[in-house]
Amino acid sequence: MSETADLAAVKVLANPLRQRIMRQVSLDGEVTSTTLARKLGVTTGGTSYNLRVLAEHGFVEEVPGRGGGRERWWRRADRDLRFPLYSEQSPEMRAVTDEMHRLWLAETLEGLARFQRVRDDLGEWGDALPYSNGTIRVTLDELRDFFERYLELLARFSRRPEETPEDARTVLTRFIAFPELPGE
Repeated sequence: MSETADLAAVKVLANPLRQRIMRQVSLDGEVTSTTLARKLGVTTGGTSYNLRVLAEHGFVEEVPGRGGGRERWWRRADRDLRFPLYSEQSPEMRAVTDEMHRLWLAETLEGLARFQRVRDDLGEWGDALPYSNGTIRVTLDELRDFFERYLELLARFSRRPEETPEDARTVLTRFIAFPELPGE
């Protein structure tokens, strides 16, 4: 079941370091603040604090039965979080959401550039760039349905590390749709 993000949750996600942490947790599956700090080039205090903030808002969770004492293992929480419609957002929520989207797009473009730089060295995975640039003619309700079907397909292929085939890789997926402006 989906839930709607509030301003506090969006602010948590709009933090650049937390964005990097969420990305790394998604890539690694399970992490500690120490492994994150080493990979991200920040202090363990910074990663530990931000993991706790992300956990307070339900974005990450402790891995049951793993770790002990001061060592805590974290993973991404299974959550279907949706953002309020633009028309339902306060000016502050719009500003924070816009910043979060800017960060996401910048990260996507940086990731694509990194992939293209090493693509020749990836063997058959160098071909892993399906791309579509299309248009559809839909009503607003049909666009909502289209997006829900996309999310269902994405969920079908989302797996925890222990459920992932050995030859599988994490593949970054993005969805963006917006109306073409009249007269352009």
